[in-house]
Amino acid sequence: MVLSMTSDDGNHRTAIIGAGPAGLTAALELGKLGHDGVVFEAGDVVGGISRSVEFQGCRLDIGGHRFFTKVPEVEALWHEILGDDLLTRQRLSRIYYRDRFFDYPLKPFNALSGLGLIEAARVMTSFVRSQFFPIANETTFDAWVSNRFGRRLFEIFFRTYTEKVWGMPCSEISAAWAAQRIKNLNLLTAVKNAFVRNGTRDGDVVTSLIESFYYPRLGPGMMWDRCREIAASHGIETHMQSRVVRVHRDGVRVRAIDVQGADGSKRTEPCDSLISSMPIGTLVKVMDPPAPEAVQIAADSLRFRDFLIVGLIVEREHLFPDNWIYVHSPEVRVGRVQSFKNWSPEMVDDHEISFIGLEYFVNEDDDLWSMPDDELVALGASEAQIIGLFEPGEVRAGVVVRQPKAYPVYDDEYERHLEVLRDWLDGIDNLYTVGRNGQHRYNNQDHSMLAGLFAARNVAGAELDLWSINEEESFHEEVREDEAREYDVRDRKVPSRVEGSIEELLQSAFARYDEVALGGAVGITASLGLAVATAAVLLGSDSSFLPMLSLLGNYLFGFQVSWPGLAVGVFEAGLLGFAVGWATAKLINVIIRGFERDLERRLAALTTLEALDGGTVERR
Repeated sequence: MVLSMTSDDGNHRTAIIGAGPAGLTAALELGKLGHDGVVFEAGDVVGGISRSVEFQGCRLDIGGHRFFTKVPEVEALWHEILGDDLLTRQRLSRIYYRDRFFDYPLKPFNALSGLGLIEAARVMTSFVRSQFFPIANETTFDAWVSNRFGRRLFEIFFRTYTEKVWGMPCSEISAAWAAQRIKNLNLLTAVKNAFVRNGTRDGDVVTSLIESFYYPRLGPGMMWDRCREIAASHGIETHMQSRVVRVHRDGVRVRAIDVQGADGSKRTEPCDSLISSMPIGTLVKVMDPPAPEAVQIAADSLRFRDFLIVGLIVEREHLFPDNWIYVHSPEVRVGRVQSFKNWSPEMVDDHEISFIGLEYFVNEDDDLWSMPDDELVALGASEAQIIGLFEPGEVRAGVVVRQPKAYPVYDDEYERHLEVLRDWLDGIDNLYTVGRNGQHRYNNQDHSMLAGLFAARNVAGAELDLWSINEEESFHEEVREDEAREYDVRDRKVPSRVEGSIEELLQSAFARYDEVALGGAVGITASLGLAVATAAVLLGSDSSFLPMLSLLGNYLFGFQVSWPGLAVGVFEAGLLGFAVGWATAKLINVIIRGFERDLERRLAALTTLEALDGGTVERR
């Protein structure tokens, strides 16, 4: 439906709140479509959390932004905006844990050597247990991850870092965040990816494992500075230091907004449509007339996690090769460490120095948020020393950047509150919410851009569902590349009948065990267990395993408690374990198929009775 309302000059005018990726993409698309519009940005730099900060000739990326997408239209737009200034970079990241660095994504031999045989055996045993006895109520982050990686690996590599990021126990974090960010990854996928570099079976690519990405030559802010310029060439200007403090509505339509300038003065700007990337709760709170009390309560209940980064210029040419390091150790408060020259060499103006970013995840009422900048710089330098990166005396200068409302929090109540806000805002015909904070969703940059494109097209008359982005399969990072290439703009989805035959529906309802996956897990666990026990005896650290190992010699041909015998035993134990796991999964699947057939017969009988009784029965 094309909107008919016009502003004073006779043109349809759209106001856009926020000059981040979503807002500027919407502005660019509106300009291409020939529509009038204007962007209002509260800050003095465009890009939002994707901006770049300059300091003494160096550039700082807030959070680190890998430009990677499975939406061809977004990728094409990146190239259109930056051209040759969009670099292709190789990903390299590691995990710091227990004074060691672990490759990420997982490389089996690196992980084994870092954890040790005993800890590795515990990890595999925990994983096998999770496959046989998964947590039934998979609604929290810890349950979701434990079911896919095992409880032990969750404790080692997921809990500490995640609780640093969100500032609350993993048992209080919604599984929705894990499903959105980790996607199709599990322990076996990670292990297979270490050996098969092109992805998973049938060409699937798991986003958490991508090995290369695009990156602007001068950091992500370069993308949005250029996007602002192009939008302006189409007639869409961006007004800086212009905070929207009131949204005037008349029934089911937005009529105007109040904008406050840097000097505190206010002006009213009429608009025919409004695209908003401001926090959705704040948007509701500035409505005039006010939203109903229940809606305002829901707006106040949404939570955010704030963020600050300590940038340090270090007088050393090379510190580490990684784009960033995930710090899982609880003895330091830093969550991630970046080296900006490893993203692009031009992020520093002198090749003999390094510019490092230490990231801290905080709340505005935390001690870190209010700590003076010089103390934060000293803290960052001391924690870098603890990790073993460099000495505090090598730091030439430092800067602190604080970013409020960096991450929408996925607690166990957020979906309920968000639904209340969505239901009420959907009643305003010419209002479109976009972006990470505008939709209170942990969107990637490409998702926010796609929302901006959709919003601009809706202003022009389309009826696209902005909330389907990052929700439908084609927007998830776990989607296969061939599916992504088939991506097309689709109209709003509506509830529809589940299609398929009864047999197909039953097969989708009764999950099958992967015989190869379970066989591999049991085989690896058996091999590791035998290796650990035999090595303990041979090294003289534990002789209690000797009677059991001697007994195993009767069943494993060629196995003896010796180093040569260990090699033979590990191989045979792996084969035997694989056979046991494969047979167990096969037996479980046979039993499940029996239940399926029984249910099919009962449904068929019920269908016949309903037909004889005069009822209507549909089978699709």
